Amino acid sequence: MNAVVIPTGHEAQSYVCVRSLSERGVRTIVASEKEAVPAAASRYCDESVDLPPPKADLLAYRDALLELAERETIETIIPVRPEDGYVLSRYREEFEEHVSLPVPSFDQLRTVHDRLRLAEAAEAAGVPVPETRRLSDVDDWGPDLIVKSRYNLVVDDYVDHLDPGESAVVKAVKHLQPGAEPDPGAIREEYQHDPVVQEFVPYDEEYMFAGLYDHGEALATFQHHQIRGNSYTGGGGVYRRSTDIPELDAVADDLLSHLNWHGLACIEYMRDERTGEFVLTEINPRMWQSLPSTVRAGVDFPGYYWLQAMDRANEIDPDYEIGVGSHLLHGELGYLLSILTDDSPLVQRPSLAGTAWEIAASCLSEPHFDYLNLDDPGPFFQGLRNKVK
Repeated sequence: MNAVVIPTGHEAQSYVCVRSLSERGVRTIVASEKEAVPAAASRYCDESVDLPPPKADLLAYRDALLELAERETIETIIPVRPEDGYVLSRYREEFEEHVSLPVPSFDQLRTVHDRLRLAEAAEAAGVPVPETRRLSDVDDWGPDLIVKSRYNLVVDDYVDHLDPGESAVVKAVKHLQPGAEPDPGAIREEYQHDPVVQEFVPYDEEYMFAGLYDHGEALATFQHHQIRGNSYTGGGGVYRRSTDIPELDAVADDLLSHLNWHGLACIEYMRDERTGEFVLTEINPRMWQSLPSTVRAGVDFPGYYWLQAMDRANEIDPDYEIGVGSHLLHGELGYLLSILTDDSPLVQRPSLAGTAWEIAASCLSEPHFDYLNLDDPGPFFQGLRNKVK
């Protein structure tokens, strides 16, 4: 039986990849530098192997994946983490000597990894994007502004001060107090480079668009309404409901077609409460945190990625069910805790008691959970043990 490698840590999406591929008759190999990986506890996992930690040495991580790819039975590798997307695109030629990879070119990857380049691409495609500048180019601190890492992944290809093999995932988002100039030096030290400053877009709702593309042509797409994220100030979705909005599909497809995109894309959007426009937040060229809800609604992206890699994209069925909601349970707890721990001068803090009631009510009305499957309880209980530790 031929196999697929799924490199992962404790990400929920890796379990969905394991289950989806196994149900298609594909042998699944979970590869990780961590112990007690929930996906490896699944009865659908055929093999688990060790990897060096990508944060310690990205080149050693690449070499270990290449060694796996050299196995005759391995057909492809699924990008789950930021490091995977980078390694597979940056060294695609080396990997494609052994496996098939439906991943973007490195130039395409650089465009979506670099928020300055991405903003320029969005403007060229004619789709809404927040005004985006380097921190060093900002001289007016009066408007509502936020600070983000310029890069999804900070590596030596993007900045000068890192050596090959060094990398950092910088996810911090700072909401600045209007009119108060921050300390640029302290911010650069925290972000390890000159980050970007974006206008804060007042939004009433958040959405995600996911797609699998073949050189600018959509093979499968999906949308959900993000009802709650990792924090009340934003972040990946932990409670979402599938939807289908033509305007959202249009702005996402315009951008990905302009990029001539190839492979996976997860795009986060805000709906501007002033204009109703869907405004681009970021693109992640890999499997996403809310993948379990996507598959539950009927869009089997792990299986579709494998079909594309096997030159069987004609077998992809892009239809899905609207109105399917699901939860990441520990993410719901994180959202609740964020009300106590996070702070933003730009986003109103919700009521703790009211939010707790909303979470409980939604879990009862839509009891669909990312890890919890009665026919395969291992990943849920392993994830619970990890959280307790």
